[in-house]
Amino acid sequence: MPRRKPFSNKQKKKQLQVKRERKRGDPGSGQNSRNASVERGVRRDRQSDTSDSETTDVRRINQQPGTRDGRYDPNRFRLHFEKESKEEVEKRKKMARETVLQPLPERELEMDINQVFPEEQGLDFPRRPSWHYGMQREELLRKEEKSFHEFLESLHSRNPPGTLSHFEHNLETWRQLWRVLEMSDVILLIVDIRHPVLQFPPALYHYITGPLQKHVVLVLNKVDLCPAPLVLAWKHYMTKHFPHLHCVCFTSHPGQPYSTLLQKKRMRRKAGWGHAGGPIQIMRACQEITAGKVDLSSWESKIQKDAVAMGTEGDWPDDGADSVLMEHHSDVAMEMNSPTQELYKDGVLTLGCIGFPNVGKSSVLNSLVGRKVVSVSRTPGHTKYFQTYYLTPTVKLCDCPGLVFPSRVNKQLQILAGIYPVSQLQEPYSSVGFLCERTPFLSVLKLTHPEQSPGTQQAHDWTAWDVCEAWAERRGYKTAKAARNDAYRAANSLLRLATDGRLCLCLRPPGYTLNKDQWESHPELAELEALQGRRQEEEESVERDEEEDESSSEPEDEDDRDADDDEDGDGDDEDDSVRSDRKSKGFTLNMFGVLGENECE
Repeated sequence: MPRRKPFSNKQKKKQLQVKRERKRGDPGSGQNSRNASVERGVRRDRQSDTSDSETTDVRRINQQPGTRDGRYDPNRFRLHFEKESKEEVEKRKKMARETVLQPLPERELEMDINQVFPEEQGLDFPRRPSWHYGMQREELLRKEEKSFHEFLESLHSRNPPGTLSHFEHNLETWRQLWRVLEMSDVILLIVDIRHPVLQFPPALYHYITGPLQKHVVLVLNKVDLCPAPLVLAWKHYMTKHFPHLHCVCFTSHPGQPYSTLLQKKRMRRKAGWGHAGGPIQIMRACQEITAGKVDLSSWESKIQKDAVAMGTEGDWPDDGADSVLMEHHSDVAMEMNSPTQELYKDGVLTLGCIGFPNVGKSSVLNSLVGRKVVSVSRTPGHTKYFQTYYLTPTVKLCDCPGLVFPSRVNKQLQILAGIYPVSQLQEPYSSVGFLCERTPFLSVLKLTHPEQSPGTQQAHDWTAWDVCEAWAERRGYKTAKAARNDAYRAANSLLRLATDGRLCLCLRPPGYTLNKDQWESHPELAELEALQGRRQEEEESVERDEEEDESSSEPEDEDDRDADDDEDGDGDDEDDSVRSDRKSKGFTLNMFGVLGENECE
């Protein structure tokens, strides 16, 4: 009897794959098309890929597996950034190991908007080409792609390689911005107060206030993460340089700082999203803009009703909450929106929330509604397409995906601003070094140098790699095989602490260091501190708790291990409370108490 031919698991897998394709009735399925499904996925990616792959090497981030039927492409709106060369990545790794960190003075944190978006470099953004209703859909798409490629060629010709920072190369995401700008009557441009000049492109401002003839409300979000004098300085700086702006301060979690550095989320009160500070200021700005053309009394009454509900009950009444209507728009409907439509159509004010990734656009929308209607995440690119909600019968909200505009800012600062997914960084150590040179990391993190012997107090020079190794030692991050300190995981942990605001890096407007005393005694300071919800007693108690909790250098517990590993932390208040109840009730049980008193002896 002849010996049987061996049949590997890989061959068996391919055989099953061919069998499934034959059962689905795919044309051309057989032994020569065993990878037909893979080829279909590649073709689908090529069809949906509208980046400038012909001119630059693009890295596609947040890759998701495709569906078998091919009806929906989950990677259509994924982030497209320019890929960095291996030589550049290795060079930064070497510098992170060798360069000694030197603390920089506070004035080095001052940054002018012309440093980020210099006018002479042509840092514009892609515009939608002209069209008319007689054009076919395919003709319009081809015209948009051609215009987008011409924009990228012009941009790269005026800026040498390596000078531009990360910016969006996916045309599909830019199309979402075009739809929101055309649909909206008033634009809510949301920025993070820690670094507003990085996220305020002047070209977008001039386009909205110029050709579109619409108003811009600049929402300075996350004001609870910055000192009040610094928030005032940024507000006056922006209104001085852009006179048509309506600046509003906003925070979704007033008076709720992190109780410890390692805490995963800020301690939220039971009020949840309805306890935000700033919705009344946005409503007043819209009243000033509309000048009575839209009846906003329903919005004002909603805010008053929410405030009464928060003050009396202390919790959001889910049973009596007003329902929020969500609109779904097809691609054809979005593509054929008229850019010259009348403002306040049918007596409805449409607010478009736009901005960079991770600035809190979805959180602002949830806070305006008073409860969670949009999922939030600290992962850049979490919102994949724009969504429309009716706040009241006369007020409609649009949530747009985050877009990174072309700029000349340092890429390490961009990463600290949260525009790049930390989990997909090839080299996070240079960003850690950038952060440590501008923050008192030793006093905050309470690190011990890796080369320091026990019981000695000898001073050592710190590098970015030393910081990562010391943080890995403190947190108990070890590699799987050799059990060495996992510096890469520690670097990701530190960067997530920075993007979350637990290790806060705040930029300053020009001249802030010299005029700091003036801003600390500004007459508007008391009103802003009330908006932030800060109380001196709470801040002192939080500082005491941080000193007590951070004094120990023991490795992390199981409960703390996910504090910096969960990239998609959702902002669901109910889940947090349920989780805390479970910890207090179920997980504090002594498992050995199940046995009898003498059964262990």
